[in-house]
Amino acid sequence: MIYLDHAAATPVSPQALKAMLPYFTEDFFNPSAPYLPAKHVREAYESAKDQVAHCIGAKGVDLVITAGATESINLAFTASHHKSLVLAIEHTAVLAAAKSKKYDLISVDKFGLIQLDDLRRKLDDEVDFVSISLANNELGTIQPLAEVSEILRQARQDRLQRGITTPLYLHSDASQALNLMDINVARLGVDLLTLNAAKCSGPKGIGALYLAHGVKISPLTVGGGQERGLRSGTENVPGVIGFATAATEAKAHLSYHRKQYQEMAKVLHQELARIPIVAQHIENVKHDLNLGISQPIFLGNPKHQLASFVPVCLPGIDAERLIYKLEQQGILVSTGAACAANKGTKSHVLAAIGLSDAEIAGSLRISLGSTNNLDQIRQAAKIISDIVLREYFRVQNSLQGIKRASKLDAKNDSPVKTGTGEDALVENFAPEDNLENSYA
Repeated sequence: MIYLDHAAATPVSPQALKAMLPYFTEDFFNPSAPYLPAKHVREAYESAKDQVAHCIGAKGVDLVITAGATESINLAFTASHHKSLVLAIEHTAVLAAAKSKKYDLISVDKFGLIQLDDLRRKLDDEVDFVSISLANNELGTIQPLAEVSEILRQARQDRLQRGITTPLYLHSDASQALNLMDINVARLGVDLLTLNAAKCSGPKGIGALYLAHGVKISPLTVGGGQERGLRSGTENVPGVIGFATAATEAKAHLSYHRKQYQEMAKVLHQELARIPIVAQHIENVKHDLNLGISQPIFLGNPKHQLASFVPVCLPGIDAERLIYKLEQQGILVSTGAACAANKGTKSHVLAAIGLSDAEIAGSLRISLGSTNNLDQIRQAAKIISDIVLREYFRVQNSLQGIKRASKLDAKNDSPVKTGTGEDALVENFAPEDNLENSYA
């Protein structure tokens, strides 16, 4: 199996798992209990929070530990009491949280990069909360948060001069970025930041919300008053320990991982870009073919994109069918966000960057990670290209069959059985024209 969907989930690193295990067994104590073993667990918990915070240039006291990014996002939005602005390509969790109150969308360009002029236009005096992801979960596009922060700073200054004291906070979902970017909250200029352990080789079900000094939020969960009363419930000690270990490990190897993924992404780009060339060679051999294969469209902003992301549109291909075919060959990819794919809904991210319904239907999100190596990616790239070509042949064969049937029907002739599945490929193409030979 070759796993190419690390944007959806990552395996827990061996180091993180090892660090977690004692807190499931011998160090199982409730960190709020009064006896010494429990106090030791409390110390380990607070130390782990400090480690996570250190990875983003903050302190442990600035973090509220949550059960993942979705809870963190919902908790962040309690800071908004009037109107929020969110990027049109935000994760579904952000959009859903924004819809609970008055909100507006900020547009993006065809690469998924924020339109700063649109932000300026929509930043009226009612807006008190802006949410823009650091790196998009489908495109990998990295947003210029420092520039956004400066626009908001100027807006705050202008409001104060006019006697308007409404707070204006900047929140960012950095779930996809912690594994690949050197994050510093002061440099980014954010007031709130969402983190997710599951995207950086930590355990699932654990996340965090960074809060700058003075930001006021309201608890979603009340009870024992843990996390300064902002998130009650017995602390997930093993989860935070694993989160801290994974985040620290990721930060220590950022440049190495980026270089690795850049090399792997280059292989995928080159191989997928060859598909029309190979198809043209086959068409030259069999002159009756007209596959009409366009060049793959690589999505996202190539200059501002996470190194591990290779989102691609393959015009004319049914991506959902392609995913099934690839899985049969041991290649696991997705069409986009896992939550959207599970519901079978169209990607709002790809719609926002201007892709047509047909282009959205032919789009894949390939995301690299710790389970991959260069040899594996070379193998995967060949398999993906081969299956994509086979899908183009299948589609063309189906269209030819429909045309033949239409002509016969027009002549009132007897219908002829035409194949549209895999068997039809075998009947219509001689062995010497198979796709394996086309690479020679």
